[in-house]
Amino acid sequence: MEKVKPVRVAIIGCGAISGIYFENITKKFSILELAGCCDLNTKLAEETAQKYQIPVLTMEEIIADETIEIVINLTTPAAHYSVIRNLLEHGKNVYTEKVLAVEKEQAADLVRIADENKVLLCAAPDTFLGAAAQTARFAVDSGLIGEVTSCIAVLQRDAGLLAEKYPYTAKKGGGIGIDVGVYYATVLLSILGPAVRVCGISKTHEPQRTHFFTSKGLLGEKYEMEAETLLAATVQFESGAVGSLHFNSASIRCEKPLVILYGTEGILYLSDPNCFGGEVKILAKGQAEPYVLPATHAYSANERGLGVAEMAWAMRKGRTPRTHKEMAYHALELLTGAIESSETGNFYEMRSRFEQQPPLSRGYMDETYSMSEPEAALVF
Repeated sequence: MEKVKPVRVAIIGCGAISGIYFENITKKFSILELAGCCDLNTKLAEETAQKYQIPVLTMEEIIADETIEIVINLTTPAAHYSVIRNLLEHGKNVYTEKVLAVEKEQAADLVRIADENKVLLCAAPDTFLGAAAQTARFAVDSGLIGEVTSCIAVLQRDAGLLAEKYPYTAKKGGGIGIDVGVYYATVLLSILGPAVRVCGISKTHEPQRTHFFTSKGLLGEKYEMEAETLLAATVQFESGAVGSLHFNSASIRCEKPLVILYGTEGILYLSDPNCFGGEVKILAKGQAEPYVLPATHAYSANERGLGVAEMAWAMRKGRTPRTHKEMAYHALELLTGAIESSETGNFYEMRSRFEQQPPLSRGYMDETYSMSEPEAALVF
């Protein structure tokens, strides 16, 4: 195979989620070359830079460095709009952790700025590029369950426990409907295509709360749960399928994710869309028990950063990245539309749409992985 020039990337934000990005970029994806890191916490940035033998960069240095082709934004959701806007306005391609922005209007503005400056804007979650979701996409595209007529996505968790460890989850944009629901919305959109309208009910359970545990000595202090703890919605897809979403973080700790696609010829059970791997099961017409569908695609470990690698390959091959801004914005509009529907008591009519991109090839994208010759031929 012809050697492809790596894409130089810089990471802004060296917090909790950054570790897996640094590990995977430096060890798994040869299409990516790490140029440096940046964080408002100077000590954290220096510790990260020392660990991965890279320089600490300022935002100004990242913007000025023309060799840096992608900037990865791993800041908290509240900071996304200002950070991404600054980068886009200075002509940088951006890949951001979910979501694009906490406000739909802010996200729309970022989409506009990216278009005006002719730069790429892509966003997590990239778990839909993993083995489980891509296997499910293969099954649906192959007609294994016939025409998909409906689907459900369910998740429960305890918002109180999470807010103690990750305070941003109590803020707007950090609730179960947006921050976590985006994994479920994205995987369904990637398989079924765009939605046309949504109606929903959203609420916040116990808005006024008291810290019961913290590492910062705030025990007993009051705080406000600003984010939604319940989002239930009915979605109509352009394909004709109808979906039901149920996200509840006023529940118990042990998560029990559930994603099911119902078809005219069978039922598909998908694993946790917050993960890259997991079992995909199909209950075929006339059968009593579901069978496990062998994985048709790669990437089943914790592959965060896969979306950046896929974006880099898209840049080198001159095609549209699968994590493109249009689908990311559509997912955010779907979830915020459900919340708006709850406030108005009416259906929310989707204003955006996106072009569904092809599934991944049934092999590895990156030469860092060990590939047989048939698999290597599928790299794009």
